[in-house]
Amino acid sequence: MSGQPWDLILVGGGLANGLIAWRLRQRQPQLRLLLLEAEQQAGGNHTWSFHQGDITPAQHAWLAPLVAHRWTGYEVRFPALTRKLDGDYLSITSAHFARQLGEALGDSLRCGAAVSAVTPTEVTLADGQQLRAAAVIDGRGYRPGAHLQVGLQAFLGQQWRLSEPHGLTRPLLMDATVDQSAGYRFVYTLPLSPVELLIEDTHYIDRATLDITRARRQIVDYAAAQGWQLAQLQREEQGNLPITLTGDCRAFWRQAAGQPCSGLRAGLFHSTTGYSLPQAVALADLLADRRDFSAEPLFAAIRDYAIRQWRRQRFFRLLNRMLFLAGRADERWRVMQRFYRLNDGLIARFYAGQLTLADKARILTGKPPVPVGAAFRAVMKQTSRLRAFSDE
Repeated sequence: MSGQPWDLILVGGGLANGLIAWRLRQRQPQLRLLLLEAEQQAGGNHTWSFHQGDITPAQHAWLAPLVAHRWTGYEVRFPALTRKLDGDYLSITSAHFARQLGEALGDSLRCGAAVSAVTPTEVTLADGQQLRAAAVIDGRGYRPGAHLQVGLQAFLGQQWRLSEPHGLTRPLLMDATVDQSAGYRFVYTLPLSPVELLIEDTHYIDRATLDITRARRQIVDYAAAQGWQLAQLQREEQGNLPITLTGDCRAFWRQAAGQPCSGLRAGLFHSTTGYSLPQAVALADLLADRRDFSAEPLFAAIRDYAIRQWRRQRFFRLLNRMLFLAGRADERWRVMQRFYRLNDGLIARFYAGQLTLADKARILTGKPPVPVGAAFRAVMKQTSRLRAFSDE
């Protein structure tokens, strides 16, 4: 056994653990904290985005140094609807995140530290070294399991430098005027500078079957259709965000066997969008002033928080089942087109996961975007499974 005992070890230097470390350094700088990342820098190769209303003003204040980009408003496009919406949209890039985290943590961030085993109080590194702490939080990303039934938001993103200005002044969050490719597909574009764009080919699909070669070609074709002159590919990112259809949250946490975890690994993400930053921020705040970092009560605190969030998102899982299971896959865009005809406040509360009863009623009333019979069957198809899932 080597190394000093730590108060808290965070395994995985992604968004959730990075934000926990960042917030704890602000609130409890005396805490003996260690963040372990297998790669050569924290944050991986990602872009995390969120809406102004997704987090509180106080959370914006402590998160602000990590934000790399902010825009006023955003746009969506569908076959029968183009709309500009108000409200700031913000992004954290992994490169900026890694720099800021490295400066704040110093020696408390250890990169190139591959991990072979994790327990609630111990970490074994790939080289055999063992580290002990009062508690270990595992934040190494989503882990598929038998207790959650999910679809996926699969994407390939490319950051390009253009030979001429692109002309975008705000993010294009969804352009669903593109070919639907047997599932809800849209292109997501962030203007990072007058001559730089992040362009993502995004699909809501049932399984991790995104054709990367085809996605690359579709990004190039989309840029050409917009009149953008691609000059230099700067980087590429890809991912599969889980979109929850149903599940047994308590069984999910029993399977964790007392291991504290965070982020996607803890099921902390918006059930419909897959966005994880707002819940990662909230979890960091939950732990920021905690004094007892022993494993068992820490596990209980994170588990109980996650179960509360699961219950709050029941309506979103209902919508997901309608999106994924009702009607033809290449007609799924109609659900989102109808949604974006609703008022700005409802849309903002949807992204923030804070729908009111009136909001839910408004979403479900009116002419449905999928056949009524298909929608009913999509929900009822899950009835036998839901009976086994007590949290639903």
